[in-house]
Amino acid sequence: MPPEIILASGSPRRRELLGRMGVRFEVITADVEEVMDPARVPIKAMAGHNAGLKARAVAKTHPGRWVLGADTIVVLGERVLGKPPTPEAARDYLAALSGQVHEVITGCCLIGPKGSLRSFHDTSRVRFLPLSAETITRYLDHVHVLDKAGGYALQEHSEWLVENVEGSRDNILGLPTEKLAREFEAFGLL
Repeated sequence: MPPEIILASGSPRRRELLGRMGVRFEVITADVEEVMDPARVPIKAMAGHNAGLKARAVAKTHPGRWVLGADTIVVLGERVLGKPPTPEAARDYLAALSGQVHEVITGCCLIGPKGSLRSFHDTSRVRFLPLSAETITRYLDHVHVLDKAGGYALQEHSEWLVENVEGSRDNILGLPTEKLAREFEAFGLL
C-alpha cells in the first residue's frame, strides 16, 4: 500500500513531526523558488504562499495523491527572516532577535486526490533573552542553522536563546501538528 501523503520538500524535523502523528508519507522535493519579498507577497500570507507553491508543484507530477506543502518563516516587526544564507547572516538574525518578541508562521497547503485545496497557517510568538555576542557565537558553534528559518532551532540549546513561547511549539519546529491533525481527521487521513 503506498503512503497516504506526499510531503513536498520535507525537512528532517517536519518528517519527524509528521511521523509522530502516525501518518504514512513519502517525501518528494518540490523544485520551486520560495518568495521572501514582502513587496511581492504580504508577510502574513508568505508562508502559505510558499507552501502552496511546493504542494502544487508536486501535485502536478503526482495526480490522484494527497500532497502536503509547508513553509515556515520568522517575522520580526516588518522583517522576514528566512533561512540565513551565510553564517554572518545567521549571526545578524540572532542579534536582531536578541531581547525581542517575534512571530513564527508556518503555512500549510493540503491538496487532495481530486485537486481540492485546503490552506491554513499557525502563528506562535517567541520572546528571546537578551543575547551577548559570546552567547551568539557559542550557539552558532553548536547548532547548524543555515537550514532554519530565523537562524535558530528551538529544539537545540533553546535555553541559551528563548525566554518563553506562546502557541504551538511544533509550529516553531516547522509543522503545526495540532491544526494539521484536525485537517487530516476531517479527510479521514488519521
